[in-house]
Amino acid sequence: MSHDITDVLERVLQRNPGEPEFHQAVHEVFESLAPVVQRRPEYLEQGVLERLCEPERQIIFRVPWVDDAGRVQVNRGFRVQYNSALGPYKGGLRFHPSVNLGIVKFLGFEQIFKNALTGMPIGGGKGGSDFDPRGRSDGEVMRFCQSFMMELHNHIGQYTDVPAGDIGVGAREIGYLFGQYRRITNAYEAGVLTGKGLAWGGSRARTEATGYGAVLFAQEMLRTRGESVDGRRVSVSGSGNVAIYAIEKAQQLGAHVVAFSDSSGYVVDEDGVDLDLLREVKEERRGRVADYVEARSSASLGTSGTIWDVDCDVAVPCATQNELDADGAAALVRSGVVAVAEGANMPTTRDAVAVLREAGVLFGPGKAANAGGVATSALEMQQNASRDSWTHEYTVDRLTAIMERIHATCLESAESYGDPGNYVLGANAAGFTKVADAMIAQGVI
Repeated sequence: MSHDITDVLERVLQRNPGEPEFHQAVHEVFESLAPVVQRRPEYLEQGVLERLCEPERQIIFRVPWVDDAGRVQVNRGFRVQYNSALGPYKGGLRFHPSVNLGIVKFLGFEQIFKNALTGMPIGGGKGGSDFDPRGRSDGEVMRFCQSFMMELHNHIGQYTDVPAGDIGVGAREIGYLFGQYRRITNAYEAGVLTGKGLAWGGSRARTEATGYGAVLFAQEMLRTRGESVDGRRVSVSGSGNVAIYAIEKAQQLGAHVVAFSDSSGYVVDEDGVDLDLLREVKEERRGRVADYVEARSSASLGTSGTIWDVDCDVAVPCATQNELDADGAAALVRSGVVAVAEGANMPTTRDAVAVLREAGVLFGPGKAANAGGVATSALEMQQNASRDSWTHEYTVDRLTAIMERIHATCLESAESYGDPGNYVLGANAAGFTKVADAMIAQGVI
């Protein structure tokens, strides 16, 4: 990292104390920018790096609601509108106890570059709450979402900021949020939220898009070596929406998916994951991975280590940030892993990325590999704007073309900066350059 970039990084870290995930995200991007800034010194001269690290707007608000026992509960809501140089803010809402301002800023910062890579006219933002929907009744979740939207509606709109779902925010939560927004505004503004139900403005293939996209990106990386996902042993961490559809797409492409996980442990199924059973356990029963093992004789519950100790050729981390550390990466390398594609946001630590890169493993960073979700959200916005609804096949074809284009962009960008095959450099450089050029063109704002 150059001296000038290091100076900017130090100032950013000092201005944002106590936010390790945000620090990690900024550091990871800045590490890639030395050759970019050397070629384009105006990015430093016009303060683009510092402006890019400062959100355009940070909103924190109280969310009071009443539980089923009649007790008043209070949570904290967040929306960070990070950068709108390319279009309206776009990024998900996360409902999880771990959510704080630093987490939301890291996610929003990553979202800027991810959205830029899609080629769609959308800026970066993120939001959420420390509310935990797990174990809550539908009534409690509804009342929380309605209270959350009472404040959030002041800051969003189809031309301003378009939230979507993330961890803890699925079809149920999006439905309650949209219903309250519609009630408050007295308008059917379908484009204000994405991830909606098909009957009321949603897009086909949106549910599948993030998981599908991560596997499609892995497929594109393997093709650069004349290889394929077909016949490969695959491990997918997590068992939520992204993981389930990553498993589905991998199986469609001929892979043998042998492992998945949740926060309680991991499962190894040598006969291959039974996707119907996994959906029943996680989506219908809202159960744990142990319930899958009880119903499946070929499956076993991991008793030691992590899912990364399971031998595989392709790994797709789809759970949460920093789930794959250096020890996990070393275990994957020993097992002969050839490709890792991030389905979650920043699930791989910086040390783990270094281990994978040193071993020659193809590594697709989340801002590229999991961009299929937000890309399809932008396609949903297009359909809403034109009062149209596309077929599943057409939408998946669009998603596939977008993921192929993102891969090609990252590959070409890395080669242009002298490090072929470095998808981290390629993604960061390409995403940053697009946003930085738009910021310069629009003046000091």
